[in-house]
Amino acid sequence: MGNPAGVKRDFVALEQRRMRAAQLLRQDLSEAEVARQVGVHRQSVNRWHRQLRTEGRAGLKRAKRAGRKPQLAPAELRRLGQLLKRGPDAFGFPTNLWTLPRVARVIAQEWGIHYHPGHVWRVLRQIGWSCQRPTGRALERDEGAIRQWKRQRWPALKKKPNSRDKPSSSSTKAG
Repeated sequence: MGNPAGVKRDFVALEQRRMRAAQLLRQDLSEAEVARQVGVHRQSVNRWHRQLRTEGRAGLKRAKRAGRKPQLAPAELRRLGQLLKRGPDAFGFPTNLWTLPRVARVIAQEWGIHYHPGHVWRVLRQIGWSCQRPTGRALERDEGAIRQWKRQRWPALKKKPNSRDKPSSSSTKAG
């Protein structure tokens, strides 16, 4: 019985559920009955029962944290944000555009931590950065020519609705 996508686990509530199951197991109820009353799968109750026998109630306490510990400390994340604000050219990149592989390279240079470029976006999201498209335009862009093309050429290229005088080739339309 997992959590819906995007919903964080409530570790306190999960621990309370395990403790309730421990109480019911001590009353000699079957694992299936405990599972029904607590609202979990019987296999979970079986696992909890084994932990209860081997480790006692301490075995059912909540975990300290979920998942792997972060590789970059909060101070390092703040420093990364400051480094990235200097721009890619400060690190010798040929264009003024941050990409995930470039950020991964900066992290590896500064802290010796190697992230796959596909996972760097999570680090960027932690420091409040998001994907952005560059705002710059081509230096060769001719605004006058673009305006003229939009006024004169584009209307000629646009599809126009069929005139109502022509008979329909559809058998469902009355003609």
